[in-house]
Amino acid sequence: MRAHSKTAAQPLNNRLGESSTRLKRLRPVAGLLLGGVLMGLAPVNAWPLAWIALIPLWGLLHRPQLSTRSAILPGRGSAIAGAAIWGIAYHGTALSWIVWWLKPLLWMGLPWIGGVAIAFFAWAFITLWGAAIGATWMALMLAVNRWQPVTGWRQVLLGTALWCAVECVWSKCLLYWSSLSYTQSPYNLVGLQLAQLAGPITITAGIVAVNGLLAEAIWKSEWKTFLRPANAFLWSVILFFSLHLVGFGLYVRPLVNAPEQALTVGLIQGNIPTNEKLTAGGLQESRQVYLDGYESLVNQGAELVITPEGSISQTWNSFTQDRDLFMRAVVKNGVPLLLGTFAHVDIEKNQGPLTQSLLMLSPEEKVVGRYNKIKLVPLGEYIPFEKAMRAIMGPLLPWASLAPGGFSQQLTTPFGPVAAGICYESAFTSIFRQQVNRGGELIFTASNNDPYPARQMMQHHAQDVMRAIENDRWEVRVTNTGISGVVDPRGRSLWISEAGDRVTHQPTVYRRNSRTPYVCAGDWLTPLLLLSALTECLFRRIAHSKEQML
Repeated sequence: MRAHSKTAAQPLNNRLGESSTRLKRLRPVAGLLLGGVLMGLAPVNAWPLAWIALIPLWGLLHRPQLSTRSAILPGRGSAIAGAAIWGIAYHGTALSWIVWWLKPLLWMGLPWIGGVAIAFFAWAFITLWGAAIGATWMALMLAVNRWQPVTGWRQVLLGTALWCAVECVWSKCLLYWSSLSYTQSPYNLVGLQLAQLAGPITITAGIVAVNGLLAEAIWKSEWKTFLRPANAFLWSVILFFSLHLVGFGLYVRPLVNAPEQALTVGLIQGNIPTNEKLTAGGLQESRQVYLDGYESLVNQGAELVITPEGSISQTWNSFTQDRDLFMRAVVKNGVPLLLGTFAHVDIEKNQGPLTQSLLMLSPEEKVVGRYNKIKLVPLGEYIPFEKAMRAIMGPLLPWASLAPGGFSQQLTTPFGPVAAGICYESAFTSIFRQQVNRGGELIFTASNNDPYPARQMMQHHAQDVMRAIENDRWEVRVTNTGISGVVDPRGRSLWISEAGDRVTHQPTVYRRNSRTPYVCAGDWLTPLLLLSALTECLFRRIAHSKEQML
């Protein structure tokens, strides 16, 4: 009986052993998913998580078994697949609001099922697009290490340089939202000041490097250079505090606001759902809300009034009632109005494709300034590969593409030039840097944000906070349904509206002519890191070749 029991127990032990082995193989995958989720949660007032969330991704470089054999991630490309898993978890979490709120598609005339299909498609596509960032980084790391293996601080330098390079290329594409740098905004104001030096990539580089050093400490990589015998963990702590010490020095600099540069600005958050604006009643309500808001702010002493993106959802000059009502109000009160609306490219002749625009209406009864949205939202404001998409999706795409504005634009006002952006453009730093370089003394952004939850609104506001810091400018942000806000050049939100409220606000902001290192030189850090990392790899390659010859 004992022998029989022993024999019967063996299959059970084998099964338990196999289960244990499978669980061990699952651990790296679970770690990658957890790391991605932690990074995805960082933009929601959890910014410290970003400084540890990349450790599982770095760990793939210290686990050779993942790139050669794994039941979960088989084959040589398993490390790349693992990086993609991290990216899916990060971007999928950070952008989950896309599928939770489908109303932006319903007002376009789509049926509910069509809206669901497109929303899930958009979320999946953007998530996978983001996942490709991590996978590309891992592929480049493996390729360089195959050419010349690096360890310790050299690997951290190489990984930081390559991540910055990939993110830099990514920022030039049409789909760009969840840079690692935005995980710190708007909460870590001390760390965000580093953006003055070389833009958001400065913060991204710091996050990647600190995570890389922590990974070196965890996997006990050998440090055979001048850093020995220091512990990589200690160096990660030193780097983290050094970055924030530099940021603190930038943050506490006195902010000089010259009285002669002061400007009292009026903001109108109309809080009118986009689908209602397209009805006759909604259009009438929009006219009344923005005209009443304008009159009220003028009476309170506003020198310039700003409205959100698409405040009047009709084409300028096509409906004389709207044009005349607003022009007469501006002429009567003598206070210019920046109106969000649609307009033909040739606004005088009322010809050409439509643009999403901000029009500066002056008391001289003229449109004295105009800004046309440059970065249009794919599947929202324009249709990529329009002919092919219409052939595939047909009636699910009832709207026509808008025309993008040119990069050489500069919005002029009676008080001087400003840097402007409309909604989605807040994520694209180069749009604002170029306008500041051309003399923009303030930053104005106008958005809709109608159907989205407060989480998306705060992410959007966080991007505008970054734009204020890196350009050293006061920023005024006005939206249809929230969150509107006023941000000073240090990134402090001096006023934030509640989402879903109809509100007017009248802050005093200050025009500035300063130029940060980033405004002057752009992203100089990425090429410097790349040059340093690749030079070090090349020198090691040459030294290794000489050793082999001897």
